[in-house]
Amino acid sequence: MLAVVIKEFRELGRDRRTLAMLVVLPVLLLVIFGYAANFTVTAVRTTVVGPAASEAATSLPALFDVTSVQTQSGTAQAQTLLRDGRAGVVVDTTTTPATAWVDGSNLFVAQSAVTALARAGSASTTRVLFNPELKTSWYMVPSLIGLILTFIGTIVASIGLVRERETGTLEQLAVMPFRPSDVVFGKIAPYFLLDCLEMIVIVALGMALFHVPFNGNVGVFALGAVLFLLVVLGLGVLISTLSQTQGQAIQSAIFVVMPQILLSGMIFPLVAMPWAIRWIGYCLPLTWFTMITRGVMVRGAPITAPTVWVPIVVLLTMATVIFSLAILRFRAQLAPTRSTRGLPDPAGATAGSGA
Repeated sequence: MLAVVIKEFRELGRDRRTLAMLVVLPVLLLVIFGYAANFTVTAVRTTVVGPAASEAATSLPALFDVTSVQTQSGTAQAQTLLRDGRAGVVVDTTTTPATAWVDGSNLFVAQSAVTALARAGSASTTRVLFNPELKTSWYMVPSLIGLILTFIGTIVASIGLVRERETGTLEQLAVMPFRPSDVVFGKIAPYFLLDCLEMIVIVALGMALFHVPFNGNVGVFALGAVLFLLVVLGLGVLISTLSQTQGQAIQSAIFVVMPQILLSGMIFPLVAMPWAIRWIGYCLPLTWFTMITRGVMVRGAPITAPTVWVPIVVLLTMATVIFSLAILRFRAQLAPTRSTRGLPDPAGATAGSGA
């Protein structure tokens, strides 16, 4: 039995991914979860509008971080600022008494703002937009759409090319006149279509079962969803090119997915995290898609809103970089087989013929 134990320890030492899952991931989750698991909001981005904006800004409780004072703006501009995600609270001094408009789509920020105004005995009237009853489902369902697609897209796509390698069909692909990009996009096309169908079902169920509104433009939402799906599927393919077995691919996919649950802002608000942890969240695709889903579905934000067009640009950049890396990795894997059999590189041949 001792010999078997020694053998297993030696194999575990050589299997770096399993070792990382056993040692690195628990420590990483403990540290990240300890800092990220925080519902306490200490600052709320606030804009004050109206003729008495300057005076009102100085009388707000410490929780409200006044980032803008607009003396020429009124109620319509205040609601637009909330819709576009430019502020969490807008105090409108054009009304008597002043009105504190609160963005209800950001649940914990809204709850903190409403509580702080009540405790301070503010003379202003508090009005919550986009989620008047502060329902948790209106906050969670839009982000769960992205989480479900992340799980399915990343894990399923990650085992695609690995399965080809294990069954021996990867060499058959290598001898065929396909470019690496043809194989990669051909592999993800069925998953992309299935994920699109699944996304439609999830959105419809969220609206039917939990009465989550869809106040924005369907085309804008679809654009963000397509880019997000390309990112998560691209991550799956990239993981697949870095793995030798399906077990390794699944382990790596879980390693990528787990931090997104904690750091994307879908559960714990990003504003409650310290900057050392928050910047990691901004590197994750689910963070940006969550901004789009909450902005478009709940607030009805247009594509010109910073909380919509910025995430779209970020997801487009992520998709381009990730797919480029995946194609380069896959091309490097096919090169030895093609060179052994004296086959030309289809990408190089195409470039040569074009010249």
